Amino acid sequence: MKADLGGDNGTAVSPHAVRERLLALGFDDVRFAAAGEPLKTPLRAWLAAGMHADMDWLTRTVDKRLDPALVVPGARTVIMLGVNYWSDALPRPHPAAGPVWARYALHEDYHDTIKPALLAAGKVLEDLHGATADSYRCYVDTGPVLERSWAARAGLGFTGKNAMLISRRHGNWLFLAAMVTRIAFTPDAPVRNRHHEGAVGTLCGKCTRCLDACPTAAFTAPGVVDARRCVSYQTIENKGVIPRELRPGIGRRIYGCDTCLEVCPWNRFAAAGRQLLLAARHDLADLALADILVLSPERYAEVFRRTPIKRLKLTGLLRNACVVAGNSGDRALLPLVLTLARTHASPLVRAHAVWATFRLGGGAQLTADSTLERDPLVRNEYEQEALPT
Repeated sequence: MKADLGGDNGTAVSPHAVRERLLALGFDDVRFAAAGEPLKTPLRAWLAAGMHADMDWLTRTVDKRLDPALVVPGARTVIMLGVNYWSDALPRPHPAAGPVWARYALHEDYHDTIKPALLAAGKVLEDLHGATADSYRCYVDTGPVLERSWAARAGLGFTGKNAMLISRRHGNWLFLAAMVTRIAFTPDAPVRNRHHEGAVGTLCGKCTRCLDACPTAAFTAPGVVDARRCVSYQTIENKGVIPRELRPGIGRRIYGCDTCLEVCPWNRFAAAGRQLLLAARHDLADLALADILVLSPERYAEVFRRTPIKRLKLTGLLRNACVVAGNSGDRALLPLVLTLARTHASPLVRAHAVWATFRLGGGAQLTADSTLERDPLVRNEYEQEALPT
């Protein structure tokens, strides 16, 4: 079959047949963006300001993220695929108890469950348009692609003031995957209002609920998140100490944060997704904080196997759990964090357990331990609590 990649004179092929086939694979939305013009975003300024924290891979791939022709030479189209992870069956956090997980985490890892459909999507391009393996690339949140920006150009949604992609059909609850291809498809139109298109907050109006609700004041401007202050970054991407001044704002959030998504008024139009490419793990929402604080490596591997939480590793989860315990006010957790502060092998866990112990009123019980601690990470926590060292 001769490859139908679109004409060199600017003609493009209809995306209708591809869209229908990709929807049949389980994707909830399929949109097409022209890749000829690189993205114009404030990414470089954001990186220069250091707001990416230690996510240095962003600086190494910035050119590719803006220009897909550097990913696939001759790229003509970016196909954006959305998977709606909202579910009416998803348990809502208890108002006064238990750790809170980002909603996406209450599924098996979406990278793993969406990937087979994405590979099948590539075969669709081969079947319908004679594409070869070197004429397209597929990514599910792992490649040098600015998924949200390309999704906005494709009209899958618009960039909200919370810096997230907001869909008029799916609200804030979309996983995004991307296909970069040399095939020139007729592009879809971006979301517009009467005045402009593509800008932050296109259909947000005067609403600032997301900016006002952020528990750690991570927004420096509408659509601009300083990762160094973001709960999601601190509880997932940060592999070190969570800054003391941010810990109270983390509250009960043990993995990620949905606050700026949950308060968005556009969610009232969102319907549950088909869930064809997802595997629910709603049972995780039932885990008690006390059970997490005593997890063994074996139990951790068993409970969180195939979930996104596995990338955090047990040390990171215990660190987060200590912060949540310290914010809980539940003195029944004091013996558990006290044990971690005294005996856990990881200085990172001990340091946050010391903080939690003091928050729960048990600092006096650690006075003797402070003189025995030799790790500078943990000693700093004692010094901050003004105990003798």
